[in-house]
Amino acid sequence: NELVINPAFAGSHVQLSLNSTYRNQWVNFPGAPRTLSFSGHTSLNKGKVGVGLLVNNDKIGSYNNQNVYAFYAYKIHFNKGTLSMGLQGGFNVLGADFSKLDLQNPGDASFIAMTSFKPNVGAGLYYHRSNFFVGFSVPFIINNSAATNLENAIAQISEARYYFLRGGAIFPLNGEKTIKINPSVLVRAQEGQPLSFDFNAGFIFYDILSPGVSFRSGDAVISFIDFKISEKFHFAYSYDLTSSGIRSYSNGSHEFMLNYRAKITQSQKGLPCPSYYSYGILEPVKVKKSQRFNTKRPHSRPVKKKD
Repeated sequence: NELVINPAFAGSHVQLSLNSTYRNQWVNFPGAPRTLSFSGHTSLNKGKVGVGLLVNNDKIGSYNNQNVYAFYAYKIHFNKGTLSMGLQGGFNVLGADFSKLDLQNPGDASFIAMTSFKPNVGAGLYYHRSNFFVGFSVPFIINNSAATNLENAIAQISEARYYFLRGGAIFPLNGEKTIKINPSVLVRAQEGQPLSFDFNAGFIFYDILSPGVSFRSGDAVISFIDFKISEKFHFAYSYDLTSSGIRSYSNGSHEFMLNYRAKITQSQKGLPCPSYYSYGILEPVKVKKSQRFNTKRPHSRPVKKKD
């Protein structure tokens, strides 16, 4: 879901696009992360503007983090591509229930339950054509302190600023273009941490089914599969085989995604929309003028009978 990392992605599907995702990370690992998110975005003003909304709940250990963000993107169409400039604004609610921890001193004031409300903003750029895209984003610009009412050892928890650079392309592997390869990469930078990378490679069969593999540096090897259920519904599943030291205590990670798309306004009904397995509108087939207006059937002239 590109909308999670780049606000400029809003409206890139033209029609309304609703997405739900559930991730169960590091199965059987105590306190492992579980994430549930809902998002939606669509284009307005004949495809010149994109708007969206993201609601996310992330739970890890005794912490529970909710995010609500709205997105706005302005689009410039040129050279058979689209440049989108996006902004996002919203808030994070970080809560902690330390009663779930196994404490030797349950009455310690440093471990009282806490809730922290912090607004934040982000920005991004996204350029795409039918078979290529590249984007750069900073989803959370403000480095908020996530806890201010606890003892110093815990009050140092803070939100970290991330930088995302992402790109991908689609190449046909046969003349009929029924089999394609879809490589992509995500470079993730966090202040005070080394760079991390995702290298992905998917194969697309008849624009219906796409299995693939991914490598996340220092973390996991991932297999995934997604397929188009119908013109409106799309489903995907991925399994992470953990490669870090946690692999001795975890059975990997599972993630499920369901996407729904439909045109909702009269202005959208006149606009073409990208397919599930393309990044933009396919170039229209050019028809010669003589072919466009010649409606006569061959041999349509009357034949004179011989005497």
